[in-house]
Amino acid sequence: MATLPAPLNAPVRTLLGPGPSDIHPRVLAAMAQPTVGHLDPEYLRVMDELQSMLREVFRTKNRMTMAISGTGSAGQEAMVLNVVEPGEAVLVCINGVFGNRLADMAGRAGGQVTKLERPWGEVFEPAEVKEALARVKPKVVAMVMAETSTGAWQPVEEIAAAAREAGAMLILDTVTALGGIPVEIDKWQVDAVYSGSQKCLGCPPGLAPISLSDRAVEKILARREKVRSWYLDVSLLASYWGSDRVYHHTAPINMTYALHEALRLVLEEGLEECFARHRRNHLALRAGLAAIGIDYATQAGHELPQLNAVRVPEGVDDVAVRKKLLERFGIEIGAGLGVFKGKVWRIGLMGYSSRESNVLVLLAALEQLLAEQGHTFSPGAAVAAANEMYRSPI
Repeated sequence: MATLPAPLNAPVRTLLGPGPSDIHPRVLAAMAQPTVGHLDPEYLRVMDELQSMLREVFRTKNRMTMAISGTGSAGQEAMVLNVVEPGEAVLVCINGVFGNRLADMAGRAGGQVTKLERPWGEVFEPAEVKEALARVKPKVVAMVMAETSTGAWQPVEEIAAAAREAGAMLILDTVTALGGIPVEIDKWQVDAVYSGSQKCLGCPPGLAPISLSDRAVEKILARREKVRSWYLDVSLLASYWGSDRVYHHTAPINMTYALHEALRLVLEEGLEECFARHRRNHLALRAGLAAIGIDYATQAGHELPQLNAVRVPEGVDDVAVRKKLLERFGIEIGAGLGVFKGKVWRIGLMGYSSRESNVLVLLAALEQLLAEQGHTFSPGAAVAAANEMYRSPI
């Protein structure tokens, strides 16, 4: 090597996009703890505690609850590859990017996929899902609870009950949901659920919490064909995460420390208090945006508090605003994807990023940048509206 690169000096950003979110200093400190072996008794104790805390956050007693070594997409693929057997009918509900990804994965797993689609930003009604269940007679249903590409919050309980009544297993995506809104795996009788560490849990990307019902585990263990991934085969991972602790792979030790501390923070705050904080900051952001003429792209009444998909105002340069937010204010927000590209901003208020100070600074910065582009509004209106919301009981 002719010249040695300069030492790493990562910029300080305020992460208000679709993920990753800001990382709490305690989580970063946990990552700096000494690395031990992946079968060290101390690490196995951390794994046990991690599983216990994941059960609390998922609100489940499922024995098969653990963190896949990989991002949320690894958890997604693990659930699909394990639950879907080749030749099985699979119904996938699609109203955004990640529903499409579920369909792609189910097809790669050998499933016979039927897509049930809604326009981006909308959610599914139980009646249309029930009709599709009767028509397709699927063995597996897959859907996204919190669609990161559209900010849509999909009600789950009635659809989960319909899937079970139809004899189908439900795979549920909670990547952007877990820790930000209630996730009730046992109450809803969800068979397979996955999430990610980098959203509302406020941890760096790299681990994917999952949980499987006993019914799902029985199906996996009785498969006629091996899972089409050695690394993501739950029957093998269970021996490592279970009492036997049989070596499977070298786990990301320090990422486990990080998720352990992130879960401690969520449970220390309290789940209900955590959900209330996300909602309060969402309502303040919403009020501020409305005051400067910015509305939501998501179906009314189904907006996620932690992921706000809002329309770029007419005549405003989407890319220029996002670029200047980053360069001048150190704030990252997300661009629209797919049919929302160039039309929507995705503003994340997830985990440690969901703070009053972040909402107010973002609104003030947006006011300045929008005014520079000729967007008309009453100066100071966004911050004033947000502050008024913060003064109101919620």
